[in-house]
Amino acid sequence: MSLGLNLTRKDFDKLFLNPKTLTIGLIAQMVLLPTLAFVIMSFTNFSPAIKVGFIIISLCPGGVTSNLVSYMLKGNIALSISLTVINGLLCMISIPFLTNLALNTYFGSSEEISLPVFKTLYMIALVTVLPAFLGVLIRSHFSDLAKKLVPVLKYLMPILLFTVFLVKIFAPTEKGGIALSTSELFDMGIWALLLNFSSMFFGFLFANIFSVKLTNKITIMVEVGLQNTALALFICGTLLKNIEMQKPAMVYVIFTFVSTFIFAWLIKTVSIKFRKDEMD
Repeated sequence: MSLGLNLTRKDFDKLFLNPKTLTIGLIAQMVLLPTLAFVIMSFTNFSPAIKVGFIIISLCPGGVTSNLVSYMLKGNIALSISLTVINGLLCMISIPFLTNLALNTYFGSSEEISLPVFKTLYMIALVTVLPAFLGVLIRSHFSDLAKKLVPVLKYLMPILLFTVFLVKIFAPTEKGGIALSTSELFDMGIWALLLNFSSMFFGFLFANIFSVKLTNKITIMVEVGLQNTALALFICGTLLKNIEMQKPAMVYVIFTFVSTFIFAWLIKTVSIKFRKDEMD
């Protein structure tokens, strides 16, 4: 809903006037990122559940966190928000099918554990698309209320997410915890950072091939690098009811917020310097 409250018709008008950049961003996030995740997991000795957890992370579009990082890096906020919204719609279809592909790949049979397609479509719409649409309606018809809600949600949302993450880390399993050990944290952390850095690097290169301007390249990098861990936890915990699969999502959120910001900032700084040197 917070995302929807920040959307205006102008955001969508800009996108359809210049669909090239949007299309590149969508391909980078919905094709490039899952492909990298499958490739990287082929080099690990993780259990099938952990591998599937990493794949699910790669299937979840960037949430409002990526929008925040794009804002901090002075990226294209309209592009960031629009990618988040459209990915949120497309993932309702991609997540159930690609998750079942991962389950079949790593468990050997999708019948042992599977994600129901139509139930998943319904549940993802219920927790992502519907609240976002509600936010858009409030912004359109009750602009004064929207202006009051935005600053409140700006601080309330991180608190709520932080509370969820604390429960997942410290609560016993019967209370919603995932029993993440220190050794698991660092073992998975290395691969989470590898997925994070490689997806951002190749996302930048992919956008560079099509001569996307620097501001948009940085935005696409961030969108590919930061994923919606809350959605991943929802899929692994609520829909698949698997504690092990939730661990990669928690590790990912612990390591990658700072790493995404630093890596994107470095790439932006080097790119600006390189461009100035060329001009000189």
